[in-house]
Amino acid sequence: MTKLYLVTNSDKYDEEEFLRRVEEALRGGVDILQLREKDRPDREILELGKKVKALCDKYKVPMLIDDKAHLAWALGVGVHLGQEDMPVDLARKLLGKDALIGATAKSVEAAQKAEEDGADYLGVGAIFDTKTHVKTKRTSVETFKEIKNKVSIDVYAIGGLNTSNIDVLKSSGADGICVVRAIMDSPNVEEDTRKLKEKINKIL
Repeated sequence: MTKLYLVTNSDKYDEEEFLRRVEEALRGGVDILQLREKDRPDREILELGKKVKALCDKYKVPMLIDDKAHLAWALGVGVHLGQEDMPVDLARKLLGKDALIGATAKSVEAAQKAEEDGADYLGVGAIFDTKTHVKTKRTSVETFKEIKNKVSIDVYAIGGLNTSNIDVLKSSGADGICVVRAIMDSPNVEEDTRKLKEKINKIL
């Protein structure tokens, strides 16, 4: 089962270090990876995406691009769409029926609409405050549970999650947990990824 979802963050690292961390995370047991680059031009994301895809293919891990469905199409990967990005149904038309498409949802209504439009899974949060460059609004565990109960697709929790606080999601029904800095900023990426995966397996 796909339980540990890594959203990458390269703002502190040169490319060599970033790719080293990505590979260590994949070795440590990441189940799915989203390349998130908010501030780079498309051409740079495309070039970096080719290198990350080669690593994901090596470890047989599905890859998605954040926001940019046209780059997902160019790379032959999935896409994760925020509520201000391309609508899910249009992305489905562009990428085809077999592409992996995820959507962000912060309410039951948004979750049901995303499922109806063809999303394969939902990212719901932020469960805790985050330090990433993304504007976040807290989502309660109660709202998370409500969303999970109203849709039939997988629902992943996101937002400031790490080994010390994911117990809050016990009994939430979460299908998996998305992390950024808990892995990307770790001093021991592979080891900490393994520990996080073990804990997730215990609580979900």
